[in-house]
Amino acid sequence: MQTYTIINEIQRLPISKQMYIAEMIIKSVRKKESKNQMEFAAEQLYNEYATNNELTVFTNIDFDNFYETAK
Repeated sequence: MQTYTIINEIQRLPISKQMYIAEMIIKSVRKKESKNQMEFAAEQLYNEYATNNELTVFTNIDFDNFYETAK
């Protein structure tokens, strides 16, 4: 379906339905943009984590056994 056709069909609807469609489109765009921003941030943090030894210093002891002392 062409964009022009979609817009014409939406314009035929009552205002309340047009507003509902507009709200749903805006929510969809915001959700997609938020997801894109989170994915970008995760990629940036992954790169930092992979290259910054200060962030991974404790991974050397991940498999060490720790025992709680009784008080």
